[in-house]
Amino acid sequence: MLFNSPEFIFLFLPIVLLGYYVIAARGVSSAAIAWLVCSSLFFYGYWNPIYLILISVSVLTNFVLGNFLAKRAKQKASVKLVLFAGVAFNLGLIGYFKYANFFVDSINATGVADFHLETIILPLAISFFTFQQIAFLVDASKGKASEPSLLNYTLFVTFFPQLIAGPIVHHRQMLPQFKRLDLFRRVDLNIVIGLSIFAIGLFKKVVIADNLALMATPVFESAARGETLDFFTSFKGTMAYTFQLYFDFSGYSDMAIGLARMFGIRLPINFNSPYKAASIIEVWTRWHMTMSRFFRDYVYVPLGQRLKGATRRYLTPLIVMLLVGLWHGAGWTFVLWGGLHGIYLVINYLWRSVYKYRIGTWWSLIISRSVTMAAIMFSLIFFRADSFDSAMVVLQGFSNLPSSLQPNMSWLVGFGFTFEGAYFARADIKMLTLAFVLFSFVWYVPNTQQIFARYYPAFGYSPMSSEKHVVLTRWKTLRWRPTVVWALFVGCLATASLLSLNQVSEFLYFQF
Repeated sequence: MLFNSPEFIFLFLPIVLLGYYVIAARGVSSAAIAWLVCSSLFFYGYWNPIYLILISVSVLTNFVLGNFLAKRAKQKASVKLVLFAGVAFNLGLIGYFKYANFFVDSINATGVADFHLETIILPLAISFFTFQQIAFLVDASKGKASEPSLLNYTLFVTFFPQLIAGPIVHHRQMLPQFKRLDLFRRVDLNIVIGLSIFAIGLFKKVVIADNLALMATPVFESAARGETLDFFTSFKGTMAYTFQLYFDFSGYSDMAIGLARMFGIRLPINFNSPYKAASIIEVWTRWHMTMSRFFRDYVYVPLGQRLKGATRRYLTPLIVMLLVGLWHGAGWTFVLWGGLHGIYLVINYLWRSVYKYRIGTWWSLIISRSVTMAAIMFSLIFFRADSFDSAMVVLQGFSNLPSSLQPNMSWLVGFGFTFEGAYFARADIKMLTLAFVLFSFVWYVPNTQQIFARYYPAFGYSPMSSEKHVVLTRWKTLRWRPTVVWALFVGCLATASLLSLNQVSEFLYFQF
């Protein structure tokens, strides 16, 4: 079941909300939590009921192991053994379901062997709920986490707004919220705020991202067929996918936060205008923030403690980003994408070590953002392409310039450029105009969290944490309030979104 599907919006969500608040009104929080658990399991099993067994086994196993580790945190020998078994169990699940076909196909491609393995269907959300529980086990082994209630723990793992594509929530962010009775107060405000954020996210997904997909998909399909592309076609496909991914994930993140807020629960921010970043280092503090924190706390830091000096500073981010790439998808193009970002980070760290200049002027900020965006767009060609060959077709298209330029720029032939592309046309002007509008929007317009900052829209987010107090100084008219004007505006966004639900599409991060 998708957040942007009619059955979710008009059936599942209203029923779950009504049941939750009817039960909560009686003051029985455990019954309300049980209702959310049952609803979340139904939501997960709606796609394929057989995988309810998988997630149930995963939850029960990690619950038992986590509480065992929490009670014996000081017994280092037994803790290490049980923790190793728990992590191996979780990685074994994700390794089999997500990577078994990939590794078998990779081995077969070398010609060394010819193994046969039936295609394994990837269970929804396995990457997310697996990493979430690994973090719980590690922290439990250090005496930093415990949860005696199976009901609360199950909701922590399966809560449907964040189950399928994150955020990867941390136990200390969520479990205390499930124990607080004030979850059930301010019902009216929570629902209004939640619905407003959800509507904005829905608009980003179905009106912006899905329409950008109509531009990006044909280009990459042409590349997969080996067709020759020209500069403007390659740029259109790359630009469209760059913003499709942005608004798709931004929309999902808003919808997840909005849904949780309807139940009085605050999820952590997972997406904070990453294209505003002035460096690749900053990108990874803004993009898929909970995943970045997981890799930082449970991979980067432990790995860095085993390395010294320059090796730790420059090799560790490269290794971590290769793993991040593999986490995103079982394919060598994803590994290359991760490797590129690892190289970007190394270059960024080297640059900072020799050049101490601080970005402080408008022109330096534009240059930094432009260079960062160019690096992101280049890497996303491999992220989106079905294979290395199709990615190279897109890249080669950038060297195929319009034939009208050849008389004045023929000297570029020596550098590998060709002049077989179409003339600059009105469609290209429209495409470049759209690119300018999109870049301007993501660079300068405040994001959803900033617009709702005064109402603490997400866990740990407040007006004081809003970047440069942007909603408190500039753009004052964009500060959300429960007013008629905002109700009409959000209503228009919701109406436009609902009218666009004729073709329901998956969120891009569902495949990861």
